[in-house]
Amino acid sequence: MKNYLYKLYTICLLLSLTIFTISCNDDIEERNEQYPQLNPANTDANAGTWTPLLLTSPNEFSIDAPLATTTPAYFRELNEIKSYQANITSEQKRIINYWSAGGVLRWNEIMQTLVARHNRPPYQSPDGTYPIPSAANPFANPQFPFSNPPFAARAYAYVSAAQYDAMVATWHYKELYNRDAPFVVDTTLQVLIPRSPLPSYPSEDGALAGVTVEILKLLFPTEISYIQEKAEEQKLYRIISGANVRSDIEAGVSLGRKIAAKFISKAATDGAGAAVGNQTLWTQLETNAVANGETPWRSLDTPPRPPMLPLFGNVKSFLMTPADVISNRPVAPPSTNSPQFLEELNEVKYYSENVTRERMKIIGFWADGVGTYTPPGHWNQIANEAFVTQSFSEVRWARNMALLNIAMMDAAISCWDAKYYYFNPRPSQANSSIKTSTGVPNFPAYVSGHSTFSGAAAKYLSHVIPSRTQEFQSMAVEASESRLFGAIHYRSDCEKGMSLGQTVANFAITRATNDGAE
Repeated sequence: MKNYLYKLYTICLLLSLTIFTISCNDDIEERNEQYPQLNPANTDANAGTWTPLLLTSPNEFSIDAPLATTTPAYFRELNEIKSYQANITSEQKRIINYWSAGGVLRWNEIMQTLVARHNRPPYQSPDGTYPIPSAANPFANPQFPFSNPPFAARAYAYVSAAQYDAMVATWHYKELYNRDAPFVVDTTLQVLIPRSPLPSYPSEDGALAGVTVEILKLLFPTEISYIQEKAEEQKLYRIISGANVRSDIEAGVSLGRKIAAKFISKAATDGAGAAVGNQTLWTQLETNAVANGETPWRSLDTPPRPPMLPLFGNVKSFLMTPADVISNRPVAPPSTNSPQFLEELNEVKYYSENVTRERMKIIGFWADGVGTYTPPGHWNQIANEAFVTQSFSEVRWARNMALLNIAMMDAAISCWDAKYYYFNPRPSQANSSIKTSTGVPNFPAYVSGHSTFSGAAAKYLSHVIPSRTQEFQSMAVEASESRLFGAIHYRSDCEKGMSLGQTVANFAITRATNDGAE
């Protein structure tokens, strides 16, 4: 297991450094890991019967029946493929190599890049106040979004969930219309990627491009040209490779866009837009903590920065109800006046004064701070590395990523609910002699976000790949302890955060056992 963790450490460290470089230079550059071409061990031909997340049924949105493969129009589409293949360029070969690893995988990596590029807190204004990025004017200073961990967790969840519903609908229509792939119709056609036995209409890559572009345009409105460029690559790759004719792609895009509209409507009413709160709320949170006889959290930035998303705990989940969030809220942390609090504070002090090489490596590996893909993105990359070895179909990739990211969105909601309900101070606020080994996040301590995200992700991934349960759990524990070693969290923050994350993951696991895919 240690060899695996060391290998993963090296991979993720390189990826983190790549993302940091991207975020500092303003130029978007996708990563080009050499993954094998997607060649599923099981095509999941019955996936059109799986239960969608938001759609009422796989056929909620219709698409037209395809043209017959005996028509002149279809032959013209076959000739388009042959024309590309007769004059294929090195750049087109690169596109095929890149996208043939799988659309869900590549869009997830693109998401990680976008999150990292926008994971920058806004600078203060000349008057000392801090402006808030506005979706209504995304090109203003500061640009929208500030993709902090809660924003990122929600973004990964919306993209992945929409992709999953699009794949279920795609599989439904594949079976309904049962149009042969172009290489079946014309056996002289070259096929540059593994041949799928599934019908080709509508194209899964077309549906992925259609649904993902619309969601990403909502989440990252200043990146639309880049997003559309990647979608055009994905669509072209399927044609040049001989996997789809153009009408397969166009039907998939149309279906994906219709499905995206439903997710965009949900996003508009899930409460995330109000999560920042206002000065009245921020003052009230501090007043409540003092009234309860506790030391309230205060920003350690100079001048003080407004707390990050104090109302994110009210965001509506895909799986958890508001009552679920409250009923699973962790017990109160040790009172700031208690011996246990002092004991935990002294433990943090010990780690701040006894930094070892091994602990620094752990702190750095799991830091996932400004300019990175955030803790949820880190677990997405871990999932990608794990899922590549499983030879999943595109629809199963989408389903597993959707439930993983919904679990982490629920972790963000539940964690932020606890943070602002208890409003507990950071260790370096309680004892100014404590020096951290990483930056101090600008929100309350209890519970640890890293721990909650990691507990949720590790438990869900263990459900998907049970043989690697111990590996995932070890990574989660290490991620959690990194925050104690870095002197920014107490032990209670970490332990209760891990427990909360595992509890939250049960909602995704329950869903997984009842969606028809297992």
